[in-house]
Amino acid sequence: MSAPPTPASEEELPTPAVQNRRWIPRLVWVVPIVAALIGISLLIRNLENAGPRITISFLSGEGVQVGKTLVKYRDVSVGRVSAVRLSADHQTVLVSADLSKDAASLLKADTQFWIVRPRIGVGTVSGLDTLLSGVYIGMKTGAATRRERQFVGLENPPALSHGPHGHELQLHAARAGSLAIGAPVYFRQFQVGHVIDENLLPDGSTRVTVFVEAPYDGFVKPVTRFWNVSGIDVRLGADGLNVQTESLAAVIAGGLAFDDGPIEAVPAADIPGDFTLYKNETEAMAPPDGDPRYIRMRFAQALRGLEPGAPVEFVGVNIGSVIAVDLGYARQDKSFPVIVTAKVYPRRMGQAYDALAAQGKTESEATLATFVGTLVHRGLRAQPRSASLLTGKLYIALDFLPASPRAAFDASIRPLELPTVNGTFQELEANIGRLVEKVNDLPLEQIVADFHTDLKDLHESLNELHTQVLPNAVDTLSALHRTLDSADRTLDVESPLQRSLTETLSESRNTLQAVRELADYLDRHPDALLRGRRPQKMPERPASLSSDARP
Repeated sequence: MSAPPTPASEEELPTPAVQNRRWIPRLVWVVPIVAALIGISLLIRNLENAGPRITISFLSGEGVQVGKTLVKYRDVSVGRVSAVRLSADHQTVLVSADLSKDAASLLKADTQFWIVRPRIGVGTVSGLDTLLSGVYIGMKTGAATRRERQFVGLENPPALSHGPHGHELQLHAARAGSLAIGAPVYFRQFQVGHVIDENLLPDGSTRVTVFVEAPYDGFVKPVTRFWNVSGIDVRLGADGLNVQTESLAAVIAGGLAFDDGPIEAVPAADIPGDFTLYKNETEAMAPPDGDPRYIRMRFAQALRGLEPGAPVEFVGVNIGSVIAVDLGYARQDKSFPVIVTAKVYPRRMGQAYDALAAQGKTESEATLATFVGTLVHRGLRAQPRSASLLTGKLYIALDFLPASPRAAFDASIRPLELPTVNGTFQELEANIGRLVEKVNDLPLEQIVADFHTDLKDLHESLNELHTQVLPNAVDTLSALHRTLDSADRTLDVESPLQRSLTETLSESRNTLQAVRELADYLDRHPDALLRGRRPQKMPERPASLSSDARP
């Protein structure tokens, strides 16, 4: 056998030659490189514009969602929640939020955060927009200089924000009443501001922060008085029932009002930051009471109805109030007197105080005690009196009773102790007791028995009247009715009596006519009484008539 033939193509293939060339990138790599450069630039820009990350602790994270819940300052979004987790002790919720770079200057040590939810109160309605958009975290910057990244969130919104034009004032009162945040502030029944905050101070008093808008803040002066107008003011006076209120909002949510108080020697300085909040307009507009003085009274009688706060009147003018009613013990006679301590304001005496001050009798305790001693020698006594017979309340009256027995007065005792006399209500009770005794002494049983006998006799008389007198009266009335009926028939126009009476009257009229004619004739011929009546002549006929009448 012969070997297979070799293909001619294998002998004709060329030998490859390797050549060294410089590497040139292809166009396909340009796109990813540009994308990487853009990404790196965006990353650098984000790092440059990235703001701080803060952590806020809340008692509850209700409604807060990662990546959705916003952080807002004055309703402008400045950040977004990035994480929500529990604290290590599982007592609070830690919310992390990334803020914008512009919001870094707002993060101060006293910056406040709170979760804005729908809140419906008596005076305010807020957060209703979150029903559709969801809750968000509100932010209010502070005034501290130190920066902070860790915050404790508020469970309730802070004081209301206000515009830059106006004045923020602090009002101090023992009690705030029914005021609520957002309650209106009135000047002469025109709303000029609102309550933005209220706090309880360490001493137990209340501080209410109000904001009076411009230009109405110009009405706030050093002599301005603020008072509470919450609810309805009902007063019963000599001119009748008086009902007054500022507005319906003040009735529901409370409110404040202010106006110029009594004109005093107040320096014309800037508006003070603190004012006193009074209970009502009457108390606010009253002249200043000045410094109080304390007095003590010892009564040897029961004072049921006298309570702390009861008025103390001097000659009918309210100058103070009772602050304590205690029970004492006298070892001499082993009795238990009632000791009443009162606080009085001499300046409430008005012109009398001015006159006493001009004489220097109210400047110090010693001069005042000497002056009171003079009044005691003139008959000044403290006496409990009834303020109302319906309620049984008592008040203390300081009045001059010259007929009262003389009493010793020690001007060195502090507080001053005034002599007392028994109240008039005891005399009233004694009179009532004597009246009750007289009523008890009356023979009530005999009176009741006699009254019962009289009622029995009256019943018998009424029974006799019903059985005997009334039937006879009915018969008499029936007879009277028949008589009147007969008289009515007799006087009827068609009755014979009426016809006869008519004929008689006609004949009488004819007779009178004849008598009148006779009288006229005798008047003309008076001799007819002697000679009789003359014959009457026939009247002569005219000639024309006689000729015509002939045949």
